[in-house]
Amino acid sequence: MKKFIPLGLIMLLGIFILGFNKQEFPSLYVKHHTRGNQVMVECIVTGISFRESEHNKHKVGKMVVWVDGKRNLEIASAAFIIKNLSPGSHTLKLEVVKLNNAPYGLDKEFVVNIPK
Repeated sequence: MKKFIPLGLIMLLGIFILGFNKQEFPSLYVKHHTRGNQVMVECIVTGISFRESEHNKHKVGKMVVWVDGKRNLEIASAAFIIKNLSPGSHTLKLEVVKLNNAPYGLDKEFVVNIPK
C-alpha cells in the first residue's frame, strides 16, 4: 500500500503539470483554388489570432502575401482572394508574422498557373 501512494502522487502531479502547462504550437494549413486571374485562399492557423482585440488572450499576427518574391499584400483574415494575377505561372508565399512584422516561422509556398 505504501508503494502505491508515491506512485499515485507522481501521477497526479504529472497530470497537473501537463494539464496546466499545455502549450499550443502554432501551425499553418493552406488550401487554394484558381478561378480566372484570381486565387482564392483559405488558411487554418492554430495558436495565432488575426484579431488585435485578442492580444491579451492569444498570440496575434497577420498574413503577408508574396507573389513571385515581391511583397504584395498584408491580410488580417484566414480567407482572402489574390486578384489580378497576369497569365502564367506564379510562386505564392504566405507568411504569418507578428504585428511588428517579426516572423513566427510559419509560411507556405506554392505555385499557381493563371490561364491565358
